[in-house]
Amino acid sequence: MAVPSSVLKVEEIQGRGRGIVASQPLKAGQIILTDSPILLYPTSLFSQHSSSFCDHCFKYCSSSSLASCPSCHRYRFCDSTCLSKALNSSHSTFVCQSLSKLQSNSLLLQQAVECQLQARFLVAAYNLAVNHPSNFQILLSLQGSFDNDGAAQFLHPIISSLFSHPHNELFSLQLTSSLLAKDKLNAFGIMHPFSENDEHRSVRAYGIYPYASFFNHDCLPNACRFDYVDANPPYHADGLNNTDFVIRMIHDVPQGREICLSYFPVNENYSSRQKRLLEDYGFVCNCDRCNVESNWSDNESVEENAEEDKQEVMVMDDDEEGEQYENMEPSDTDNNDFPHAYFFLKYMCDRAN
Repeated sequence: MAVPSSVLKVEEIQGRGRGIVASQPLKAGQIILTDSPILLYPTSLFSQHSSSFCDHCFKYCSSSSLASCPSCHRYRFCDSTCLSKALNSSHSTFVCQSLSKLQSNSLLLQQAVECQLQARFLVAAYNLAVNHPSNFQILLSLQGSFDNDGAAQFLHPIISSLFSHPHNELFSLQLTSSLLAKDKLNAFGIMHPFSENDEHRSVRAYGIYPYASFFNHDCLPNACRFDYVDANPPYHADGLNNTDFVIRMIHDVPQGREICLSYFPVNENYSSRQKRLLEDYGFVCNCDRCNVESNWSDNESVEENAEEDKQEVMVMDDDEEGEQYENMEPSDTDNNDFPHAYFFLKYMCDRAN
């Protein structure tokens, strides 16, 4: 599957699988990709469904202004436009009836949060298969072959019971297992925007973004994802939806360089990053930053170590010599800590949250 961008291309990268590389020199701040989700599902539990955001575009709305689904009256939408779109896609008759049945499934309601979210994903995925088969084929083409933690064994009988003949014969245990693996490896969280009172940035919904999923991870990324879920209005004049991702370059890169995102906030410490990457994505990160931080003590933070190197970094001219380090490979410098500290001092905002 080709990336819909003239400045990017997908290549096989030794030791990393498929990845995205620059097909021409890229500039800091340049938008290199805009991607739309092929499916979305909320992060709320069945027993604790939130009424503070739209169940289609996930924009925050006043509860008094939301329009309810005419069938279940449980799921609500920010206006008649979102309701109409949802009834023909994300909240089809199948989804509406399925979620109502799952809401009364006592066995499922006893399960952990992750299991309930996996059930929501499977409903959305099978709805995609029935109503948007071309997008379902895109989903099947993404990385992830099978789930090996037993979730498919538990969830498949529950989900398959939601289908009437002949659809229930189309979806096997093997397919359910494969879908769960693809969700685990490819889903992105749509985040609450920061506010001055937030201590953490929480996830409002998960989505499958087919092109963004080609970006590999790096703990010192050269590109960053932006989402504007609470944009007003939710449907922009330029054709972008508020659930679209916009990928921008953090700094200049030359042609042929791999473009990477961080799969989670860049200020997470070494042990936390390694744990998440191994458990969620199945690999150990040996990037240059991890090689540096593996020698730190457990109580040292990214910000503390970056601050210690501040004086050394600031002797460089920010506009001239600093640009040389942006385009250097880590092996180009004898002091492996130096580009690491420079990245955080130049690109991380020092405001809380």
